[in-house]
Amino acid sequence: MPPHDPRPPPPLVIPDFVLRVEDLSHPGASIFFDCVKPREALKLAVEASYTWLYTSLTAPTNVKTITLVLRPFDGVAYTLGTHEMKEINFSLDWIKKSEARARDEILGVLVHEVVHCYQYNAQGTCPGGLVEGIADFVRLHADLAPPHWRPKATEKWDAGYDATAYFLDWIEKRCGEGTIRKLNGSMKDSKYRVDLFEDVTGESVNSLYALYCEHLERKSSGEISHS
Repeated sequence: MPPHDPRPPPPLVIPDFVLRVEDLSHPGASIFFDCVKPREALKLAVEASYTWLYTSLTAPTNVKTITLVLRPFDGVAYTLGTHEMKEINFSLDWIKKSEARARDEILGVLVHEVVHCYQYNAQGTCPGGLVEGIADFVRLHADLAPPHWRPKATEKWDAGYDATAYFLDWIEKRCGEGTIRKLNGSMKDSKYRVDLFEDVTGESVNSLYALYCEHLERKSSGEISHS
């Protein structure tokens, strides 16, 4: 057993935040500022990413700046950038459309997009559905899931977004807290292999998904009531 290290773990590295609003007259901009404080909202999103994908000892420190751009466009949000400089574009039109539950939607979208700033993606080879599923897994565990989200069986386990998020959540409950953190960590330095799931859980992803779909069917039939 290694000797106990009495030193506290290093503090989480919070990047610099930059905000750019391209249309202050847009009603979505007023809703945004009425509902959240930008720095606090982004800090919450960073902390959620650290909490569910890393520990204080493994959290990446490469992200130096996250720029949030609020502007009108179709869609919801997307993230781009370099290893150190990330940019999140968030639709003012979507914020306006989500006015009835704007605060939770804003925070939820920011959590999802900030995960993209930090998660590992197997050097760009991870299936897009798993990338998006992990981002929504963190959103789910941050208690920011939209009210319409429900666990559901889809044709493929990596259909993405909330469908894959609930599958990952089921794996986390089945295999123990920290399982998805390990899965994310396994994609840091190597190309994607479907066997990564077996390495982390001891079971193939196809076997896990078959069990998950069976679980959903039994729950739907009333045979089981717990999640």
